[in-house]
Parts: sequence; structure tokens; C-alpha cells
Amino acid sequence: MLNYIAPVFRPPSEWQSLILQVTNGCSYNRCRFCDMYTAEQKRFRAFKEDKIEADLKQAAASGVPIRRVFLADGDAMTLPFSRLEAILLLIHRYLPDVSRISSYCLPRNLSNKSVEQLVRLRELGLSLMYVGCESGDDEVLARVEKGETFASSLAALEKIRAAGMKSSVMILTGLGGIHLSQQHAINSARLMNAAQPDYLSTLVVTLPLGKARMDEGYDKDFRLPEQRGLLEEMYTLLAHLELSQTVFRSDHASNYLVLKGILGRDKDKLLSQVRLALDSPGAVPLRQEWQRGL
Repeated sequence: MLNYIAPVFRPPSEWQSLILQVTNGCSYNRCRFCDMYTAEQKRFRAFKEDKIEADLKQAAASGVPIRRVFLADGDAMTLPFSRLEAILLLIHRYLPDVSRISSYCLPRNLSNKSVEQLVRLRELGLSLMYVGCESGDDEVLARVEKGETFASSLAALEKIRAAGMKSSVMILTGLGGIHLSQQHAINSARLMNAAQPDYLSTLVVTLPLGKARMDEGYDKDFRLPEQRGLLEEMYTLLAHLELSQTVFRSDHASNYLVLKGILGRDKDKLLSQVRLALDSPGAVPLRQEWQRGL
């Protein structure tokens, strides 16, 4: 068991991966919707190479076959290229059977990294970036203090593709509240259409510590859409998406309606599922409140 500073978060698809904590917390940590790294022990810092090497030695000594590694915490890609290169080399020294390395990635993390540097990291196994775009709408992004724009998010996604890496993008349903719901959905679709990510997932914004921080960005009145409003927002998003070969998932526990498909092949089917949930309550199974969570 590695010595983690908890809590540690990972994408659901990394459940079989070794979670290698190379940073603690998030260097930005100002998003109004995110309470993941607000605990005192989650104050951001980068771990020294000897600590990371010790963790890798311990993982190798366990005898458990390790094929995938996820670089934690939420902001591993903020590390400079040279540090990331050294970490990847350590991974291959101690875990030679690893075939895929992945990481969360804030768009700003890539502003000071060249495509050539990303190619080098991809050659060393870093092949998948989980990018929390959250929205493609500049007003929503400003209100939640994301520190990104439509343009900065697109630039990062284009750089990932140019380096031959894959991108898995997250959009937060409900992030625009009830007033900006439709423009949030439409402009998020515009961003995805421009970027054509390999994977796209949607999560419903969840505020376990309350909405006070969100209220600050929404004139003291942030109101999350209720179930029907969230379904209408999802319908708008899907209707405006023009993707050619993107794996789409809306199956996180925060979602009321589970949706899975390939876009655009399954667009009409997914729209029909949402429409049925809207028009015929009870005809489509929806998660109950007690079933939903982070």
C-alpha cells in the first residue's frame, strides 16, 4: 500500500491502474464548483523524485502485475517537462510492463509545453489526458472562476491531438445554473465539435460543501437545474454535437440518466433516450437521489 495523502481522486476508468501520486492537490484550486482539494492537507506541492522512486520500488516489489499508471493528484501536468520526463523514465525502470500512463490535465498546464515535448512524453508512455474543460461558454467559465476560456481549452486539446495523444474531456452538466443552462450546453458542444476529442463524458455538478462559493459568481443566486432541467440541458448538448468518432459516456453516479454510445453514430438513439425520459416519466429508468453521488 503506497503512502497517499488522502483524499485521492481518479477517473472511473482508471480503477485498475496504479495511482502514483506525483503532486498533492491542485496548483490552481480556485474553481468555485470544486471541493476536491480544499482540505488543509491537500495544499498543493510537488513530490520529490526520491519519494516517487520509493513508491515505484514498493509497487514493483508487490509482485502485482501493473499495466497502467495514473499520475495523481489533480494537477500532475503542471510539472515542467523535465520533471515529467524523469518520472516516466522511472516508471519504465521499475515497471517495464506498463503500457499506458495517463493524467488529469488543466488546459493551462500545456501552455508552456511544446508539441515536441508532448511527443517525447507520449513516446515514454503518457498517452491519455483527462481534460476538465467543464464548459465551452466563456461567461460560465468566468463565473465559476475556471481560469480558462473556449480558446485556451481548444488550444490545449489541439496540442494533445497534434502530439498523438488521446483526450478524454469532461463537461459539467448544470454548471451554468438555471439561467445559463442553454448557452452552456450549446457552447460546450461548439468546443467539442472544434476539438473532436477521443472520449467525452458528462457529470452533473455536485456541491457537497454547499453552494456559497458558486453563489459568489452568480450574483448570490446560483440555482442548479432540477432533474427535468438537467435532462433538457443534456438534450441540447447532444443536439448540437457534431462529432465523428468520439466515445460518449454519461454514466457517472451523479447523472440521473445513463447514456453510452459513439458520436456521431449513436446520436439519434441517444437523443431519443433523453426525449423519452422527458416526455414519458417512468418509461426510462432514472437514478433515485440516494443512488447518485460523486
